[in-house]
Amino acid sequence: MSRSHASAVLAGMIGLTVATDAVGEPACRPALAFKEFHFSKMQAPTLERKWTAIVSVDTSGCVANSSGYFEIVFTRLKEIGPDIEFRERFIWLPPSVKVGVDFAADEAVGRYRIDNITPCPCGG
Repeated sequence: MSRSHASAVLAGMIGLTVATDAVGEPACRPALAFKEFHFSKMQAPTLERKWTAIVSVDTSGCVANSSGYFEIVFTRLKEIGPDIEFRERFIWLPPSVKVGVDFAADEAVGRYRIDNITPCPCGG
């Protein structure tokens, strides 16, 4: 076996060991859920509307004072134009956070969901 081939095999084995260790560790994540949401009336002079929501954050499985990030995935409906999906990033903090996104006069929220919640250190 050549020296370069042996090095590649050794590097692969080390990488597999590191990946196995990372998969074996439990990942704690807070439980996030929408508690309430609201779409405001149009605001002059821009005629924009603001979508706001309260997101509850249950960190009972996390160490005290944990925080992190999460995304809300929106499907934006548009009167004249294609509907699009986009993401907005927010910070989670217990016990809840208020979030908001501005929409143009001819736009509305079709769907929304929480995604990509960053893990927290396990505790509780």
